[in-house]
Amino acid sequence: MPGLDFWYSIGSTYTYLTVMRIADAAAQAGVPVRWRPFNVRHVMTVQNNIPFKDKPEKTAYMWRDVERRAQRYGFHVRLPAPYPLPELVLANQVAALGAAEGWGEAYTQAAYRCWFEAGQPAGEDPNLSASLEAAGQDPARVLEEAQSEKTVKMLADDTEEAMALGIFGAPSFAVGKEIFWGDDRLEDALLWAQDRQ
Repeated sequence: MPGLDFWYSIGSTYTYLTVMRIADAAAQAGVPVRWRPFNVRHVMTVQNNIPFKDKPEKTAYMWRDVERRAQRYGFHVRLPAPYPLPELVLANQVAALGAAEGWGEAYTQAAYRCWFEAGQPAGEDPNLSASLEAAGQDPARVLEEAQSEKTVKMLADDTEEAMALGIFGAPSFAVGKEIFWGDDRLEDALLWAQDRQ
């Protein structure tokens, strides 16, 4: 059965909704998921797509929309959360290392909880240390490794792979070469994967 690649970038607001529900949704659908962090800021810069900069009405709508959807899913958020994230790249370098070492999902969920539920920006302390500890990792070791040339290249390579697939935003889901964009397309992506068993 084809699995689903979950392309995400810590720093994407709507990704909070997916991060907090994808594990249960995928388990219920019987679809394996691979968490794939990438640098959405780089993708948007390359595409000259800055969605909320100098757009207060769109930003206000986005926060209200996330809040409505979070309430529907039973999530408890404190919005608006700090945004944009100054340390988006570091947050995702840590996630890339976590994906390679097997603790990326736990770190990502903890980072989003601290960000959206406690107002602590991801990629910096106290969020960073708390999220790594929640994932069972030593923050000092991880921070050193996450900023190494090897991990920086890993995230850059993953970002190039995402762009080659046609991914332009987060969250996105890939079943083979079929792409679905947005938290509201998670169920469609899971159904697509199920139909290809």
